[in-house]
Amino acid sequence: MVTMWLAWGFDVSAPAEAGWSCGVRVGDTERPRGMRTRTARLAAQAAAVGAALGLLSACGSSGGGKDKINTGQSGKPAASTTASPSSSAAAGAPTPSLPVSAKDVFEDQSTGDATKDAVLADNAKAVTAIDDAIFKQSLKAPALNYYLQGSALVGADKYVKGWIDSHEDWVGKVRFFNRKLTMMSDGTASVIYCSDESKANIKDAKTGKVDTSSGGGATYVLYNTRLTKNKQGVWQTTFMVSQRGARQCKP
Repeated sequence: MVTMWLAWGFDVSAPAEAGWSCGVRVGDTERPRGMRTRTARLAAQAAAVGAALGLLSACGSSGGGKDKINTGQSGKPAASTTASPSSSAAAGAPTPSLPVSAKDVFEDQSTGDATKDAVLADNAKAVTAIDDAIFKQSLKAPALNYYLQGSALVGADKYVKGWIDSHEDWVGKVRFFNRKLTMMSDGTASVIYCSDESKANIKDAKTGKVDTSSGGGATYVLYNTRLTKNKQGVWQTTFMVSQRGARQCKP
């Protein structure tokens, strides 16, 4: 998934770094170059909705450890349990896919726990489902509303529509790493992770022309997400915020 796709709807506290406001990305009104697009507009929308609904909690502590991913959440971690894995691989489940010119690479895929591995697998599928919709240039890509629902789907739809309206997709590789998973006491799952977009660039979907502009440190993005398991056993992404250029993600 390229740049920032952002949804809202769950009470999650995010790292209290510069550029975060109670879990919502603020500032950066200029359109970034290369893969960095549409962040400020979506963040502003999310902030307005979150404030109106009263869903965002107070910011996490900013003391110490700023170079490490903060996995602090508003809920309490649940005791370790063993449960059946996601049914996302069941017959008939849509499989998001990308063209050969683009690739999402996910590290930290196996924990040895079936439930946690299912969460991480569906987290990855939600990310790729959004890119799948971008390449299809369609809001009706079936994987989109399979791996995202509610207000998260609304946010993803707005993000994908921005790519459709500008007739853009992308080429290259985006790497997702340092995925930190916490099972919460309310039955949801928190996944905080980083992405590296330094090897990907925006492409004109009509002409095929690639924008090779470099974004420097802004190519690293920190994500804070929440996933909820539906009746079919799919861990659907219901909340996501991000911080571009986060120091926790830089090498």
